[in-house]
Amino acid sequence: MTSAFPAQTLPRWRRAVIKVGSSLLSDGQGGLGKQNAAALASLISRFHAQGREVLLVSSGAVAAGRGLAANAGGDLGQRQALAALGQVPMLSLWQGLVERPVAQVLLSHDDLCNRRRYLNARSTLCELMKLGALPIVNENDTVAIDELKLGDNDNLAAAVATLVGADILMIATDIEGLYTGHPTRDPEARPVPRLEEITPEAMLMAQGGAGSLGTGGMYTKLEAAIKAAAAGIDTALFCGHDHETVAALGEDRLRGTFIPAHGERLDARKLWLRHTPPSGGAIRVDDGAVEALLEQGGSLLPGGVVAVEGDFTTMAMVDVLPKHGHGRIARGLVQYRSDDLKRIVGLHSSEIEPALGFSNCESVIRREDMVLLSEAAAAPTPELFMACMTGPARPERTPDTLLETVR
Repeated sequence: MTSAFPAQTLPRWRRAVIKVGSSLLSDGQGGLGKQNAAALASLISRFHAQGREVLLVSSGAVAAGRGLAANAGGDLGQRQALAALGQVPMLSLWQGLVERPVAQVLLSHDDLCNRRRYLNARSTLCELMKLGALPIVNENDTVAIDELKLGDNDNLAAAVATLVGADILMIATDIEGLYTGHPTRDPEARPVPRLEEITPEAMLMAQGGAGSLGTGGMYTKLEAAIKAAAAGIDTALFCGHDHETVAALGEDRLRGTFIPAHGERLDARKLWLRHTPPSGGAIRVDDGAVEALLEQGGSLLPGGVVAVEGDFTTMAMVDVLPKHGHGRIARGLVQYRSDDLKRIVGLHSSEIEPALGFSNCESVIRREDMVLLSEAAAAPTPELFMACMTGPARPERTPDTLLETVR
C-alpha cells in the first residue's frame, strides 16, 4: 500500500500508550476480527522485545457485546449491558495474540477526580508493567452514567498517558493521518505529516464524524494530542489497517501525522488538576477576585464569589468564570458543596462559620487546588479553540463530513 505520508523517524521513547479503535477490531459482521489486531499485537510484542513498556487502550467491548446480543437497543442501560458482555471476548482476543498476560483495568470518572484513587491507579498500572503484563485500559462503561463519563477513548488514552508518564501516545486510526481537507472529496486536500502546534485552523481541518461503531473522530484525536502535549508527551497518528505502516513503527518509522509535545510542561499536580473530569459546576467571581487570582496568585475567597451554578459536592472540580461571559479563568477543587456555598456568597471568611455552623476552610478554592488558564497555556482547551471559531460547541459529527474516523 502506497502511503501519502512520508516516513519519518520517531524520537526515542521508553513507555507508550497505544489506542485502538472499534473499526480496527471489527470483523464486519458484528463481532471481533483478528486481522488488524494481530498486526498490532505483533508490534506490541516487538516493543516488549526491545525492552519498552506498552499500555493498551482498546475499544471494542460494546461492539463485541452487540455481536452477542444483536437485538439490544442503544439506550444507556443496554449499552452498559453490552459493554459487560463484550469485555471477555475483547480481552480474549488480545490474550490470544500476545504472549504476555493481559490485565484489565477499568477506570471511572471518580478514579481520575479523586487524588488518592488517581495515584492508586497509577501505582497499579506501573506495577503491572513491572510484572511484565500488558495492561488493557478502558472506561468502566458498565456503571458509568452519561453525565459522569470520561468520554471517548482518544481522550481516555491521553489521560492514561499522562497518568503513567508515557513518552508517546500512539493512536491507531482507519485513515493514514490528518489531512487539510477530506482526502477523497477535496482535490486540494494535502497530508499533514507533522503538526507543530494545534491551532484553531488545525481543529477546523479535523471536523468530521465517527463511523457506526465509534464515538470519536479526528477531532477527538487532536483533543487527545492537546492534553498529551501539556504533559510533555508526543502523539503519533497512523493507519491501523495498513500492516506495513504498523510494522514500520517497530523500527521507529512513522507514516502518519506526528504531533510533538510543545509548550512548557506542567508539574504533576497541575496536570492532574488540569485534566480532572469536570463536575459541571461553576463559580462566578467579581473583578476583584479575577485580579487576585491572575495578578496576585491568591486563593478564591467567598467575598469574591457572586454566583454559584450547578450542583456539586465538596472537593468537586468546578470552573471559575467572570461575573459576565463564559471565558474560564481557572478551575479547581471546591471546599464547599454548592448549597452551602450559595449561603456564603459575598461574605468575609470570618463569617463562614456563623453562617453555616462550621468552616471547612477560609477559602472557597485554595491556591494549591487550582490551576489558572495562564498556567495551562501550553495546552489550550478545545473549548478555547472553539471560542475562536463560529460556534460555541464542538462541530456536529455526521458520517458524511470531513475525515471520517472511528473511536
